[in-house]
Amino acid sequence: MIKSQSAMEYLMTYGWAILIIAVVLAALFELGVFNPMTFAPKASPGSCQVVRPEGAGTTNFISLSGECNGELPQYVAQFNGNSADVLISNTLQVSTNSFTWSLWIYPKSWQSNNAGVFGEANSGNGYPYMIEQGSPTAPLLQFSNQGGGPSSAYSSIDLGVWQNIVGVYNYTGGVISLYVDGKLVQSSTSSPLARGSGSIYVGYFPSSNLYFNGNIANVQMYDYPLSVNDIQALYQEGIGGAPIKVQNLVGWWPLNGNANDYSGNGNDGVPSGVTYTNSWYSGYSTP
Repeated sequence: MIKSQSAMEYLMTYGWAILIIAVVLAALFELGVFNPMTFAPKASPGSCQVVRPEGAGTTNFISLSGECNGELPQYVAQFNGNSADVLISNTLQVSTNSFTWSLWIYPKSWQSNNAGVFGEANSGNGYPYMIEQGSPTAPLLQFSNQGGGPSSAYSSIDLGVWQNIVGVYNYTGGVISLYVDGKLVQSSTSSPLARGSGSIYVGYFPSSNLYFNGNIANVQMYDYPLSVNDIQALYQEGIGGAPIKVQNLVGWWPLNGNANDYSGNGNDGVPSGVTYTNSWYSGYSTP
C-alpha cells in the first residue's frame, strides 16, 4: 500500500512537471523559436537598394548595392484592418502603356467587400489599377483596370499563408494578368488603360474606406510588363528578393521596418497606423 502511494505521488509530481514542460514547448513553438527561419540571416532595413549615380529617374550605370541575395527581411508591415495604410505620392508615375506590380501578402481575415491591398485612387476614373479582395465568404484577389474600361482577373486567396501577388498590364493587346506564386491564374483583355494622377495606397481602398487586415512585404512597381519567366524568377527569390530589370523599376518598398522607397527614385511612402513585426514567419515557406 505504501509503495503504491509512493508510486502514485511520484507519477503525479513528474506528470505535472512533464505537462508544464509541454506547455512551455508549445508556447515556444508558437513564437517561432523552433522555426528554422528564426535562425536564418535577416536583412536589416535598407541593406539592399538601387543606386542611380545620375539621380532619380535615370538609368545610366544603375545597379543594386548591398546585401541583395534574397535574405529574409527583418520586419514586415502589419495592417490592422481599420486604420492602417501607406500613402505613396501622386507624383509617382508609371508608363502610360504597360506596368507591373509585385508584392507579398499574408491576409489574416477579410473585413468586408473591396478591402484594398493596393491601388491608385483616381476620383475621375475610379481605379486605373487595383488589387483588392473579393467576398469575405469566398476570398478572392482581383486585379482590375477601371481606367480605360473595367476588366478584371481573379484568383482565390488563402488566409494565414504568405503569397506572392503580381499584376501585369500589357498595353499591347490590352491584356491584364494576375499571377500567384509565380503562376498565371487568369488573364483578361481590357480597353487601353487611361491612367490618372491619383495617389497610390497600400493596404487601403479609399473609395469605400475599407482597409486590409494582414501583413504586406516587398512591394515593387515597374513601367514594363514583366514576362512569365521574370515573374517566376521574382517568386523564386522569395519574400526578401531584390527587384529584377532595375532599369524599369519605378518604386520599391520592402516595408522592412519603414515605408522608404529603395528604388533610388525617392518615392517614399507615408505610413499611417502601420506597425512592423519581426515575428512574421508563420505561413511562409521558402520557394
